Amino acid sequence: MFERVITQPDNYEPFLLSQGIKFGDLLFISGQAGAGDDGKIVEGGFRAQGEQAFANLARALEAGGSSLKDVVKVTIFVTDMGNFKEVVELRRRFFSAPYPADTIAEIKALYDPKAMIEIEAIAAAGAGGER
Repeated sequence: MFERVITQPDNYEPFLLSQGIKFGDLLFISGQAGAGDDGKIVEGGFRAQGEQAFANLARALEAGGSSLKDVVKVTIFVTDMGNFKEVVELRRRFFSAPYPADTIAEIKALYDPKAMIEIEAIAAAGAGGER
């Protein structure tokens, strides 16, 4: 049975997307970009957007009964692989060993021309921070 994950604010609702879907003991979180509560991409460049994207990811995970510690797979989309070193630094800040499986891909564009990073994740639900 599918259970929809909802956060407040939910900037995804107008686009007919779920922040995430819980299915059994797994939580599938939609891509989280560096947008603030107002839905607009935050100022300050790649690092600021990355920090906001991770904060949004954490909020969606928590709404689904999980956390960053429970992430088993993450996919990070960037519009410039020149930011790879900063992606590694963000991963070091927000994840801990054993680090989740990861795919980092450079793409041409995201949903907003200002967006430089988007993160989606699969996590264990209700694992209590244990991987």
